[in-house]
Amino acid sequence: MRLFLQSFFPQILLTFYIYWRGRQALSPKSFGQILFTVLLGGELLLFLTGYLFHQDLPDSLLVPILYICNTWFVASLYLTMLLLSLEAVRLIQKRHSFLPKRLTRNPQQTQTRLFLAIVFTLAALMGYGYYTARHPVVKHVHLTISKQAAGRDSLKIVLMTDLHLGEMIGKKELQRFVALSNAQQPDLVVLGGDILDYESRYAEKAHLEEILKQLKAPLGVYIINGNHEFRANRETKRRWLLKTGGILLVDSVSQPDKSFYLIGRDDFINKGRKSLYQLLWGLDRKKPLIVLDHQPAAPSEIEMNRVDLSLHGHTHNGQIWPNSWRMKFIWEWPYGLYRKGNSQAYVSSGIGFSGSPYRIGTHAELVVLHLRFDTGKSL
Repeated sequence: MRLFLQSFFPQILLTFYIYWRGRQALSPKSFGQILFTVLLGGELLLFLTGYLFHQDLPDSLLVPILYICNTWFVASLYLTMLLLSLEAVRLIQKRHSFLPKRLTRNPQQTQTRLFLAIVFTLAALMGYGYYTARHPVVKHVHLTISKQAAGRDSLKIVLMTDLHLGEMIGKKELQRFVALSNAQQPDLVVLGGDILDYESRYAEKAHLEEILKQLKAPLGVYIINGNHEFRANRETKRRWLLKTGGILLVDSVSQPDKSFYLIGRDDFINKGRKSLYQLLWGLDRKKPLIVLDHQPAAPSEIEMNRVDLSLHGHTHNGQIWPNSWRMKFIWEWPYGLYRKGNSQAYVSSGIGFSGSPYRIGTHAELVVLHLRFDTGKSL
């Protein structure tokens, strides 16, 4: 499974580093040191079991293993950052003694107290991250498009991206997403890619398509592919998406009520997808153009083709700090509202999560776009 493959070396290396430093902080042969050894050894054994036998294990065993290992993966990243910071303090202390003597007088006692403080702080941080990932916020965004939309002066769109239905996000979470969307009373709902995670069997077994059919919007529900729709059983995923009651746009154009265009692009991972110029060819440019494209990979193409609004996801805004900082160096549009020339774009952090069920420094969101059509306003 890709989740295990991606974290193989970090899991092994970080666990051994944390174990090495943790043993030094605890009294030799104490109960705490023995418990610490058992816990980390047990986690490593679970990870290797999942890594080696993921194709043979039943879901009832695999899913708990994924929860435990993904939790430890995030925790180990923060622990490593803390330990490296302490390494820097220790090196500075060797050269320039600056710590109070009450901390240096009994090093073993100080290390033990510090170890416990780190454990409790990390537990609180992980609890916060889990809550944040499981409880999406509703983000309201107000925009004006400087065009007429025949028969209407406004449009309310609910944008949900990166649901990642699978091992970690199932029936209970999806019911919450649908209820949140329906509570907004949108005109239109957009599912902006990565609807499914790595495997489709979890959604199929739980009949999650029946829950998605409960989405309410007079102009309909529209779906586009994300990069995760290209992983594993791609054709099975496509067939499942068609059963959700939504309209799947794959390099295609739709007019929900003839007043504006919805242009749904296939995911950027498909190098053979149509260009935006091809998709817009022959359209009435006097009408608002709204592009749905999972990855915010083509800001210049959006501007060059004078798209009025483009909607994206994919980045998760990094999901786990400090990865959110890294996103700013990878993407021109990492998260939020952007304007480029006469075009506008919104990149969602996603309503779900990928891999670890945690969000730290970011939030899960359902986006409500309040569009106003006004030819008297220029961007």
